[in-house]
Amino acid sequence: MPRPILSPAETDSLIEFAQHLVRIPSYSGQEEKAIRFAEQQMKALGYDEVVIDSMGNLLGRIGNGPTSVLFDAHLDTVEVNDPQDWTFPPFGGAIENGWLQGRGSVDMKSAASAAIFAGAAARNLGWDKGKTIYVSCTVFEEDCDGENLKHLFRERHLRPDFVAICEPSNNVITLGHKGKAQILIKTFGVSAHGSAPEKGVNAIYEMAEIIQRVEQTNRNLRILDGLKGTLVLSKISSISASLNAVPSECAIYLDRRTVPGETEADILKEMDQMIAGKNASWEIGTLNRKSWTGMDICYEPFHSAWKIDPGHELTQACMAAYTDYFGQEPASFDFWDFSTNAVTPVSLGIPTIGFGPGEYKLAHMRDERCAVRQIIDACGFYARLTARLVTP
Repeated sequence: MPRPILSPAETDSLIEFAQHLVRIPSYSGQEEKAIRFAEQQMKALGYDEVVIDSMGNLLGRIGNGPTSVLFDAHLDTVEVNDPQDWTFPPFGGAIENGWLQGRGSVDMKSAASAAIFAGAAARNLGWDKGKTIYVSCTVFEEDCDGENLKHLFRERHLRPDFVAICEPSNNVITLGHKGKAQILIKTFGVSAHGSAPEKGVNAIYEMAEIIQRVEQTNRNLRILDGLKGTLVLSKISSISASLNAVPSECAIYLDRRTVPGETEADILKEMDQMIAGKNASWEIGTLNRKSWTGMDICYEPFHSAWKIDPGHELTQACMAAYTDYFGQEPASFDFWDFSTNAVTPVSLGIPTIGFGPGEYKLAHMRDERCAVRQIIDACGFYARLTARLVTP
């Protein structure tokens, strides 16, 4: 059995807090109430410093030692468009048969709750000696992963020694994730009246062969170290003077997931080949959003895949913490298919690893739910990890 980190009363408080977080709708750009609620909890637990940056990210600090670790969890969620079809109300925060039900229970308010309580638990147990423990509750991750931490690090002059990304992993130590490139391809034609198409050039027809290349490229992607990237056409649109005109422009949006070993140069070459011989151009599919504080966010979705070495000191500390808490060595490791806020610390050369409660395949789905036991265990693991990080 796992070794308890929290008292029964503290455990009850942790789960009640997670329930309340789920009950607060916090779609991307609308996270203020959830952020404020988490801020209150950090202060109630006695964090040494609690701040909200100008983008709306929350950062709590415990201790001021030379070795620093950041536990990151985002509080924004995807939307619910079918509440009538859920078994339990998506913002009810119900617990049924040991499962916390509702939007964000997996992705990722359970993890945020576990991390917030873990920081206080580590301090109460004396494991913060020589450490600085940070817990961040970040915003707008669903659309703009990494932009939140990029801003937080810059504004707070923060560079932790280690980062734990608390995305759902079924409480399995996760060594990395795929990279992401979101690409906008446009083809160009010549407008003409629909009754005389021979006088124009149809941009959609110009795009047709490129679409076939997309499908073929996805089939032919290399398998590297047992992992294979993906390429998906996720959106298509066109521009024409009217429904009676030959389209003058067509655009498609591509979602390219990469694996370790595929480089930025590989993707650039792949996209050049995609439009070769066509009247077309491609560019990174830049997104523009606005945070709940009113800050404009410009996101460039082009990130490389990453994987931490099993022999790295952070990985070894995680393995030791896992053994300390669960009483056995980890049976396996994981590698996420999706992208996370890890793209920022990894790009800065900060050792990063993943671990979080919940099965990630349930994220974004109807009847999203997280096992209560996993929330408690994630808290215990995070606290144990702070104890295992070596101080100078």
